[in-house]
Amino acid sequence: MSNPRLAGRYAKSLLDLSIEQNQLESVYADIKLLQTICKSNADFVAMLQSPVINSGKKEQILSSLLSEKINKITFLFLQLLINKNRENNLPEMVQAFIDQYNTMNDIHRVTLTTATAVSKELQDAIVAKVMASTSITKIELETAVKDELIGGFTLEMDNLFIDASVLRDLNDVKTQFKNNEYLHSIR
Repeated sequence: MSNPRLAGRYAKSLLDLSIEQNQLESVYADIKLLQTICKSNADFVAMLQSPVINSGKKEQILSSLLSEKINKITFLFLQLLINKNRENNLPEMVQAFIDQYNTMNDIHRVTLTTATAVSKELQDAIVAKVMASTSITKIELETAVKDELIGGFTLEMDNLFIDASVLRDLNDVKTQFKNNEYLHSIR
């Protein structure tokens, strides 16, 4: 169940605590690790959201997986979520923390979606182009691959969406044929 206000509040609390304890960068690295785990492992998220698995078992699982890999503050935060029965909102809280961290550090997220994977050199060139055409100095680039684009790319940043995909071009042509735009101009 999506609850962005709850996620934002918990993320803000963790952010404030990590700043207070001078552990912000360490906690941010932990949160990025949790984001990677949540995105790449659907079973992990299903375990967190399962009402069948009790809180003690979830805490044991998280302890065995993460206790040696993450900061004490982050681990205590995870324990708090389990004690408050909020662990099912962890993926949202992770994203809210990253968003708040990025806002605080003036980092802009740019999402590049292509039909095939792109090289690191091309990613760097796109970041350089975006930085040159805007006043943005820090960019976090996320890449995604969607075969249905056929070719080209889509670029999403803040409130800007650029669709330079072959799929969009084909859909535009399809719409033109449906509307018979050329037929009306002949008459």
